[in-house]
Amino acid sequence: MRPLIVFVALAFLTACNRDRDPDAYGTFEAEEVVVSAQTTGQLITFTPVEGAQLPRGAIVAIVDTTQLSLERQQVVAQRQATGSRGNEVAQQIRVLEIQRTVARRNYDRIRRLFSEKAATAQQLDQAERDYRVLGAQIDALRAQQQSVAREVSSGEARVAQIAERVDKSRIENPERGTVLATFVHAGELVQPGQPLYRIANLDTLTLRAYVSETQLHSLKLGGQVEVRIDAGDGNTSALPGTVTWISSKAEFTPTPIQTRDERADLVYAIKVRVPNSRGVLKIGMPADVTLRSGESRA
Repeated sequence: MRPLIVFVALAFLTACNRDRDPDAYGTFEAEEVVVSAQTTGQLITFTPVEGAQLPRGAIVAIVDTTQLSLERQQVVAQRQATGSRGNEVAQQIRVLEIQRTVARRNYDRIRRLFSEKAATAQQLDQAERDYRVLGAQIDALRAQQQSVAREVSSGEARVAQIAERVDKSRIENPERGTVLATFVHAGELVQPGQPLYRIANLDTLTLRAYVSETQLHSLKLGGQVEVRIDAGDGNTSALPGTVTWISSKAEFTPTPIQTRDERADLVYAIKVRVPNSRGVLKIGMPADVTLRSGESRA
């Protein structure tokens, strides 16, 4: 007789525990990423389809780069012409340096002859002028050489910028997930910053719920809770959840949100990560949260 009484008591306690009111209510959301265009041009290809799974790094769209290719050819040609001009300046400098070496020797010889009264002051002035003019010409060419070098560097930077824009014309999917919405079609003209599609990883969803102040002491980051969703035919399905965020500020209870204590005017938002390997959870789906052992019943 005693085993029957114990069985009935356990069944009663289990039923009471199952039928008790949840500690919090909320809805599921996902960390969505909006992928945008990074350059201007016509979409040659665009493969994302709503509901499709995309791997990380997949090329999902290509923007026409014809204009960029023409611009790059022009910049490369200008850089080559500038580089040729720089080589010519370098050759001129070498020639003038040879002439200045000869002029220096002649200037030293005339000064020696002048000190021995074997040369005139006019000859000395002419020799010095020849030497110093060549030096000034070399200095001017060296300044020109530096200017040409800067132009070459500027051209290389422009080529690198164009190459980067060409790379950005190949749009990679930033993370593995499911395409939630698309905003463009192949053939359309896109601009930098224009949204192309929205994607989210649905393997794990986040349940945003609200708790009262009296329930805060039973929650901690990394703590486990029980999440229940509607399984149909009046049944519920229990899933494990992990608390990943607890708001540090109270807020007035949002209008569409329910709380266990309807008298609570101020509530704290929490986020619970729930695995969704079977894909039963959907964005916007409501769910109940039951705190584990040690929770405070408000």
